[in-house]
Amino acid sequence: MQYRRFGKTNLFLSVFSLGTMRYLASKENAIQTIQQAIDRGINHIETARGYGSSELYLGAAIRAGLPVMREQIHITTKIPPTPNADAMARSIDESLDRLGVDYLDALGIHGVNTAEQLDWVENSQGCMQAVRAAIADGRIRHVGFSTHAPLEIILRAIETNQFEFVNLHYYLFNQRNEAAVALAHQKDMGVLIISPADKGGMLHTPSETLVNLCQPFTPLELNYRFSLSDRRITTLSLGAANPQELETPLQASERTEPLTSAELKTLERLDLHHQATLGTDRCSQCFACLPCPESINIPEVLRLRNLAVAYDMTAFGQYRYGMFENAGHWFPGMKANRCTDCGDCLPRCPEHLDIPTLLRDTHDRLSGTPRRRLWG
Repeated sequence: MQYRRFGKTNLFLSVFSLGTMRYLASKENAIQTIQQAIDRGINHIETARGYGSSELYLGAAIRAGLPVMREQIHITTKIPPTPNADAMARSIDESLDRLGVDYLDALGIHGVNTAEQLDWVENSQGCMQAVRAAIADGRIRHVGFSTHAPLEIILRAIETNQFEFVNLHYYLFNQRNEAAVALAHQKDMGVLIISPADKGGMLHTPSETLVNLCQPFTPLELNYRFSLSDRRITTLSLGAANPQELETPLQASERTEPLTSAELKTLERLDLHHQATLGTDRCSQCFACLPCPESINIPEVLRLRNLAVAYDMTAFGQYRYGMFENAGHWFPGMKANRCTDCGDCLPRCPEHLDIPTLLRDTHDRLSGTPRRRLWG
């Protein structure tokens, strides 16, 4: 296992962190997963107030006895932003109690996803007042934020200079947030990548097309190497549901060197196939089409179409597309069939795409059973 400095926190974290959203089958399973993760060299465990019984199960694992001293394990929990300090103060105390610890190595403000939530953070009487009080008395040692926000909100949150780290989406198949990674690095913030195996494209179960294009590597291996070769990134969240799911990802934990010529050649092959297959229907993700009068997240809809058409990542597209209209600010936007053919987006598109037609095509390809967030 390799370790990296988590920005200005000066914590040294394993390049994989144990995310605890998915280990909820039982308390016993959670304890076994935590213990085996630590045995394999993971020293950062990330939970959240909103992850069902996750905090309680982590607390049970701590009481049952960790394979190493508590001081050698860094624990982060995440709490949603609040418009006032009192609500945050109560949540901090409740999380500490559920975990059974005297202090948190790190607190993440969970889901700074909207301008309103960012206003709560920036308000001197808002949630950060309680966070600062908890830092002053030693209950919290470091503070950061997690986000599923549009890029401009993430950049604004980083620019508040109130945070020491950020948890965000940035993957081989979704590089929209590269500017946020760069800004966080410039400000010496730690960077945690959220769920690269799952949110990065369901790469644990790739399509045959993607498998063939990635040879001699696996899609998941390439995605991990994309992240771990980037020294701006500290750690990747590994959401193992059981101890067995630790095995494959942790095989990549020693591979942190720059991308090899063979890997770069494979990435070039992926990009060329993407361009050739999509042709003149390829959305370049410039975001010039927004805002949409019907609140359709046009770039994200067309990104999912890009992946489905070019790489047969249809299952992933259905998984994410089904969250539109069902996950609130965690995955905002209306479904593509809400398009009214108003044409407002057309003159703004530098590729001159027939956006309404592509939106309808995406809906036909990807619409299915509506989905909610796993812990929503």
